[in-house]
Amino acid sequence: MTTRRAVFPFTAIVGQEKMKRALILNAVNPQIGGVLIRGERGTGKSTASRALAALLPQIEVVKGSRFNLAAGQSVESEQLDGSVMEARPTPFVDLPVSATEDRVVGTLDIEKAIQSGEKHFEPGVLAAANRGILYVDEVNLLDDHVVDLLLDSAAMGVNIVEREGISFTHPAKFVLVGSMNPEEGDLRPQLLDRFAFSVNVAGLQETRARVSVMERRLAFEVDPDNFAKQWASYEASLSAQISAARDYVSQVRYSKRDMVAIATLTTKYQVDGHRADLVILRGAQANAALHQRPRITDEDIVIAAELALPHRARGVAFQEAQMDASELQSVIGDIPDEADADEIEGDSEQMEAADNADQKKKPWTLKGT
Repeated sequence: MTTRRAVFPFTAIVGQEKMKRALILNAVNPQIGGVLIRGERGTGKSTASRALAALLPQIEVVKGSRFNLAAGQSVESEQLDGSVMEARPTPFVDLPVSATEDRVVGTLDIEKAIQSGEKHFEPGVLAAANRGILYVDEVNLLDDHVVDLLLDSAAMGVNIVEREGISFTHPAKFVLVGSMNPEEGDLRPQLLDRFAFSVNVAGLQETRARVSVMERRLAFEVDPDNFAKQWASYEASLSAQISAARDYVSQVRYSKRDMVAIATLTTKYQVDGHRADLVILRGAQANAALHQRPRITDEDIVIAAELALPHRARGVAFQEAQMDASELQSVIGDIPDEADADEIEGDSEQMEAADNADQKKKPWTLKGT
């Protein structure tokens, strides 16, 4: 079994509930589309992202695969026995701000392909992050073209590299987590919208909470292994909860009334396009699955909307956007229930069909904290 060095436990992070919720919901359903964490330095952005990867269960991978391939998957450049599997920790890849396009997507040896007809591909960051978490610090300082590549791969679940008429494709399913310091500039609005969820984080303002941050951090630095053991039961409990939710999320149902509620919210806040509607629905399903509920509720919709709307609300600066749960609830609370009987199975195929149709048309508290 592969082991890894001690990582600060996710369940030991003090406060920052929205950030933790956004990360966990994406872990339950990576199709949600990632998280942008926006805030000052020292607020636990990278700590939470790395801790989430350590929290997640190991993955079964084709032995020797550089692409973290699952059973039954293959790529042209690997001649492996697909029936022999090995366990690996959930990948966590930290992308440097200086990363080039080739470093991200990988490189094709064109000369070898022309001479021998064989495709030789050197995997990049997207291959390493497949079935894991890709963390991009200071994403606002990354080249826009590279950010587009990351977002496209995260949305499609594949990486396609084309050079001189030669193409190579491999799976690239990952949770994209970007973080940024607003003092260093913002992302373009077009890129902001591509992140499914956004969270503004700031230093905790309650004295007791700040003391807890110091106590836990110092205890971890003195003896990380012992500190991790103290939180092991909480980590195991949340890990099991996420695993169960992953298995259950495709069974969570929703009604026409739920979709009307979501559309009412996005209309109220003058959200452009339809991406936010689908993000809220997927987020609500993930939150319901986390609690093993068979269908989504208004509470699930509100929780997802709090994360999906701040960076999309028209006429409100991102740094000033605050989605108040009670206000969101009041917007959808009076919607009639007559459509509730018309429930829709919330599986991935129908969600994909909704995506295609759209293109054609153009809180829970973490235990132990």
